Amino acid sequence: MSRSRKPRWLKSQPPTGERFTEIKQTLREHDLHTVCEEANCPNLGECWSGADAGGSGPGTATFMLMGDRCSRGCNFCDVETGGMNALDPEEPRQVAAAVAEIGLDYVVLTSVDRDDLDDQGAGHFAETIREIKRRQPETLVEALIPDFQGEPALVGKVVDAGPDVLAHNVETVERLQWPVRDRRAGYEQSLSVLRQIANADPYAKTSLMLGVGEYDYEIYQALSDLRAVGVDIVTLGQYLQPTRSHLEVSEYVHPDAFDTWQRVAEDELGFAYCASGPLVRSSYRAGELFVEALRRGDDPETARTAVRAE
Repeated sequence: MSRSRKPRWLKSQPPTGERFTEIKQTLREHDLHTVCEEANCPNLGECWSGADAGGSGPGTATFMLMGDRCSRGCNFCDVETGGMNALDPEEPRQVAAAVAEIGLDYVVLTSVDRDDLDDQGAGHFAETIREIKRRQPETLVEALIPDFQGEPALVGKVVDAGPDVLAHNVETVERLQWPVRDRRAGYEQSLSVLRQIANADPYAKTSLMLGVGEYDYEIYQALSDLRAVGVDIVTLGQYLQPTRSHLEVSEYVHPDAFDTWQRVAEDELGFAYCASGPLVRSSYRAGELFVEALRRGDDPETARTAVRAE
């Protein structure tokens, strides 16, 4: 089965430059891998180069914890399923050491699902956050967590570690949870996780993929539901089929539609920030700059204006 040709607005330049090479070398020395590389993220060069115009800022990276094999099998994701390995007890310290060595100002931690573990990996997340904060207190940490089967105690374990942003992706609209996500995931379960995050201290964040067969009214309903449980930040991006055996792309959504959804999310529904565009991913540099501005004390409107002016 052939995949349809991508439109021109989905073209991106391959990452290059000294900063890219430096970060990649450091990651290999610590035997670490990032989602940025594993998923061939189109924004890798922008994020790793940093925020300033010269591309020499500290930058950001997304680390994938707890191995490269997942206990679930979502139809949009290219991570291998099954054959789980034991956790590496040194990983939290290795990640923290790499963050310090590279000098990242914003770190995103994500992971595979680990339903096979007693605490589903919540303790490993918490330890990694604490190690980074211990070495680099000024570094902002975002944790993008699984649903932990909706268990409040496990979500609370990560909350208590003190991330600046705590994210969990609902991924798609309610009707399409299956076939997009593994059957063990679910819309209401994800909303319950996000509600718990929103009731705690970190900024609550989530992400939706567009182009998997959703209707506009379903996107609006999903955004409304997410705002109702207290989500602060939302990202919307284009789903891209990783291989021919994965879920097919239903539609390549035009950039103008993404712009419209950004305005709906912020101006109508009241999200503090919405990063929306074909190449936007759940871990996206613009959203991270927004959080940095909030932590400096800017109000949401001032922070949004500053980020979009760069």
